[in-house]
Amino acid sequence: MNRKRKSGMERKMERQYFLIVLPGFVIFTIGLIIPTILAFRYSLTSWDGLSAEKPFVGFQNYVNLLHDSNFLQAWGFTILFTIGNTVIQNVCALLFAVALDSGIRLQKVYRTIFFIPCLISSVIVGFIWLKMYSNVLPEFNEIFGTNINFLLFGSSSTVLPGLLIANNWQWIGYWMLIYLAGLQSIPAELYEAAKVDGAGAFSRFKNITLPMLAPSITICVVGITTGSLKVYDLLVSSTGGGPGRASTSVILHTYNTAISGRQYGYGSAMSVSLVIVLLLVALIQVKSLRSREVQQ
Repeated sequence: MNRKRKSGMERKMERQYFLIVLPGFVIFTIGLIIPTILAFRYSLTSWDGLSAEKPFVGFQNYVNLLHDSNFLQAWGFTILFTIGNTVIQNVCALLFAVALDSGIRLQKVYRTIFFIPCLISSVIVGFIWLKMYSNVLPEFNEIFGTNINFLLFGSSSTVLPGLLIANNWQWIGYWMLIYLAGLQSIPAELYEAAKVDGAGAFSRFKNITLPMLAPSITICVVGITTGSLKVYDLLVSSTGGGPGRASTSVILHTYNTAISGRQYGYGSAMSVSLVIVLLLVALIQVKSLRSREVQQ
């Protein structure tokens, strides 16, 4: 009798769990799984996005991608942008987190100041820094009599540093909070024992802080990398992919090809290739970083 009641209660709980998960699963399927399948299907055609006919071309679109100089240039910019963001944001976020965790005054005020930019839309951030570079910062040249080039978005040689400044200004505070949460979860006894053994500040940071922050490092590295590979809205509102094509990312080039250029099938092949790269990069990073967590 008890077994029957128990099995009945288990079935009831399973139905409840299923009902709880169902809305999220439906949204995930409609918003991601189905579009991904359709994108792969269209990538095998030369569809223009409007006509009823969708001529099948097989994997020719993917072959063409390997010889598309504009697509390869977009990948070049995206990779450089991703590397710059991943290095700068991780280093600066960790340093700021360590500084705020050191017991300085007004910690909550500084946390708020650092975090506020990430609450702003990336489109607005692009407009802000466009005005900063073109109108606000050049005023300092007149005030101090200097001749510094603040028009970073106006040259192909300076547009990448200009975008890195804007993007890092927006997101460093977000990743700083993740590192700060990791720092505050480290037992104080470890640092006290290290001090008793005569370990200096750098030694404690190297042998205690970094190993204990391994899970936070994994989250930040993977999050920053995948987010940077998908950069789009910041570019649309600031540089528009220019000057020329110097700041055209993969997603922006895909949009221009599929929508503006009416090459929906070819653009779908670009989007599928980006999804594959994102998955591979995320899997490699998670596997390598998690292995370090196990070792430590």
